[in-house]
Amino acid sequence: MRFRLHPAVVFVVIFVVIFLLHAPLLSLPYFWDEAGYYVPAARDLLLTGSLIPHTTVSNAHPPLLLAWIALWWKFAGYAPVVAHSAMIVVAAVSLLGVFRLADRVANTEVAIAATACTAVYPVFFSQSSLAQVDLAAAGLIFWGLRAYFDQRWVSLAIWFSLAALAKETAIIAPLALAGWEAVRRIPRVKPLIQRWSAGAELGREAQWGVAALLIPIVPLALWYGYHYSRTGCVFGNPEFFRYNVAATLNPLRFVLALGLRLWQSFGYQHLWVLTGAMALAMTDPPLRDDGVERSRIAIPVQTVFLVVITAYVISMALLGGAVLARYLLPVVPLVIILAVSTLRRRMRYWKVVVAFVVVTLVAAWFWNPPYGFSPEDNLAYRDFVVLHQDAERFLEARYPMAKVLTAWPASDELTRPWLGYTTRPLQVVRIEDFSLEQVLSAADFRSHFDVALVFSTKYEPNHSRLEDWGAWVQLKRRFFGYERDLPSAAAAQVLDGRIVFSEERRGQRVAVIEMEPAQVFNASNASGSRQLRISRRE
Repeated sequence: MRFRLHPAVVFVVIFVVIFLLHAPLLSLPYFWDEAGYYVPAARDLLLTGSLIPHTTVSNAHPPLLLAWIALWWKFAGYAPVVAHSAMIVVAAVSLLGVFRLADRVANTEVAIAATACTAVYPVFFSQSSLAQVDLAAAGLIFWGLRAYFDQRWVSLAIWFSLAALAKETAIIAPLALAGWEAVRRIPRVKPLIQRWSAGAELGREAQWGVAALLIPIVPLALWYGYHYSRTGCVFGNPEFFRYNVAATLNPLRFVLALGLRLWQSFGYQHLWVLTGAMALAMTDPPLRDDGVERSRIAIPVQTVFLVVITAYVISMALLGGAVLARYLLPVVPLVIILAVSTLRRRMRYWKVVVAFVVVTLVAAWFWNPPYGFSPEDNLAYRDFVVLHQDAERFLEARYPMAKVLTAWPASDELTRPWLGYTTRPLQVVRIEDFSLEQVLSAADFRSHFDVALVFSTKYEPNHSRLEDWGAWVQLKRRFFGYERDLPSAAAAQVLDGRIVFSEERRGQRVAVIEMEPAQVFNASNASGSRQLRISRRE
């Protein structure tokens, strides 16, 4: 029997649950790309009304989410807890979109289970309170897909246009659907598709379907035109474009990135438990209730999901210098919906299996995988923030006038008190990372700094055969900008200093190295920053 839950009730439940789960995280200072781009850009919009940031180099990301955060700051005050609470609202709307989509293509039972799995999927969970754009774009895509299956073309155009204005890569979804709509209407192809899908149709034919799917190109093009008129660059600053587009178009890199993208779509952060259970369930026949076979998601709908998943996986393997899992947030919930529907159709105790999957996904919040990964993909990002808070408070208290050698993002954390780490700016000398090459280079300029703040720029497990495999390390260096950080003790030895502060948390570390007794400097110069080499950021 099919039952209905009012969307407003579902939204309230979702919001309350995820707000309570994220409550201990909301007041944390800004993390990584939050601090490096999104928060400075939103703050510039708040203070100056400019859609083009000026305290950070523009990456040409559309301004919809930045405007949302700035609006919250305007009415509730500038603070990390306000920005992160604003993102909780975005996450709740996104999860409601998952629920509504799953309810439309399957049923309410599948919708509840799929929404729960999506909410606790570690990448989605960590992004739910971080001031970054990928989750917002994904949520708007879910709403656009719901409108697509209902063939509400005006709503579809609005949702996908908003998604593209949240993040430019969201345009992949409507373009993929437009391509599919065009292909399935080709006279010679249409009979084959109907035969393959047992004659099922997605819905009535609509001549404006493809046109509606192409409309989101217009606002995105207008944004890029505006950006070009103000900056002289269409797709962000030249370094950003080179790192995320020009430098990624290599056949071998594409193959490697494609493998990583497939893993992130179907197995990453314990998602393999769900997809593995789905594969196992496929070996069993469908269950019957009162002699009637349990329903499945219609083949044309599954095909649409596959089209979007394929388009995103291939596009994200081609583009993006950093192969970040959050770029695939529009894909993973679709995989989850398909998997949960399959479990319900073929496993009698599917609810027990889903409950087990939820437990394993929650465990992945705290358990770091035995290979390198981005700390923003689970609660390892909190460890990173807390480590930097402790070290930078120590620096501010003990060396308030010293020049600090460090790398990004700590260089921004020390010079921008409004990021939440210090109460006043410190002087910084910046290097790109803590590789042997960079630390040796810094050692030649010891007279330019008094202390060094060194930290793990990436998570590296203590014992990982993959990370010790020389060929893989070389490939990562060649195609993904990988450099291994020197241990804190080794960095201190190279810099001819001594460690005066050190802290570790679950595979991440930070240390303060004193070169010589700190001297008193002119306080009026404290906000200065010297840079040895510009670090790369999103």
